[in-house]
This record gives sequence, C-alpha cells and structure tokens, in this order.
Amino acid sequence: MFGLSPWELLLIFLAILLLFGAKRLPEIGSSLGRGIREFKGSIKEVEGNVRGELPGETATPSSQSAPKETAQPRTSNTEA
Repeated sequence: MFGLSPWELLLIFLAILLLFGAKRLPEIGSSLGRGIREFKGSIKEVEGNVRGELPGETATPSSQSAPKETAQPRTSNTEA
C-alpha cells in the first residue's frame, strides 16, 4: 500500500495519535468522512447539470428566454 511497510504505517498512526489525542481522532475521522460525502455529492450534481445541458436534450423552463418585445420607433411631439 503506497510502498509503506506495516511498521511505517504503525509509526505514522502513533505520531498522529500523539499529536491529536485519542478523544480527537473519532471527530477528525467523522468530519473527514462527511467532507468526502459532500464532495462526492457535489461532483454528482455537477455531472447531472452537464449531462442535462448536452445538445438534443430538452431545455429547462428556467433556461428558455422570454420572447423579446419589438422596439417601437420614438415619435417626437414637436414639429420642425
């Protein structure tokens, strides 16, 4: 696993345990897992948005533009 022996992994784990303490490690793990889940969810959302905007698909009502009004020429009230 990444070219690390079991002894090196144990040494890294012990260093992390000494730095953060036994009470803090579960909090770090849960917040890391929550962050990974949110990241995956946002990636799926972006993929869905990109796939929905591909040509040949029907456009969503919010992306359709309203019909444009034609400009009426201005008439001046003063006669020259």
